[in-house]
Amino acid sequence: MLEILTGTGLATSAGLNAFIPLLALGLLDRFTPVVELPAAWSWLSSDVSLWILGVLLAVEVVADKIPAVDSANDVLQTLVRPAAGGITFASGVGAETVTVQDPDTLLSSQVWVPIAIGAVLALVVHLAKAGTRAAANTVTVGAAAPVLSTAEDASALALTAAALFLPVLVVVVLAAVVVALWLIAQRVRAGRRGGRGASMAA
Repeated sequence: MLEILTGTGLATSAGLNAFIPLLALGLLDRFTPVVELPAAWSWLSSDVSLWILGVLLAVEVVADKIPAVDSANDVLQTLVRPAAGGITFASGVGAETVTVQDPDTLLSSQVWVPIAIGAVLALVVHLAKAGTRAAANTVTVGAAAPVLSTAEDASALALTAAALFLPVLVVVVLAAVVVALWLIAQRVRAGRRGGRGASMAA
């Protein structure tokens, strides 16, 4: 059960930011005893992978906070984030971590199953994020981009940390993210109604 929560937390984190969970897995496997990746995913902790992931994360963090650029980035990430979700879910359910000492072999017996699950989880989160961001940018004329991006990065970090160190918290963090997205969506709808009302009055 813990390995499923670990994989779920990492995959949903990838839906918000593809490179935070990937880099975390690689760094922790490379430099600490906290994570021991299965052989199939050990390439994540290679020098080349870590440098590439670090550069891509820096680009993602900056681009996602610039109005208009963030929307273009979300379009590009429609393929990247689900792919990252598949990788992190599969590596998460098969890795030994401080909380998962005996990884479940049920899913790893069919390699494509955990990859598909992780990709779907990340895609759902990504679509919710991209839709909310586009609507918020429209209502606030882009002013919401840096604020929402920072909150999303923090949520991705929290999900990754929870998944690797205390998987039972993944459910709590996910619930908080869902509630936050719902509240933002409600505010955006209210802003749109207010804008339409003002236009009609004018």
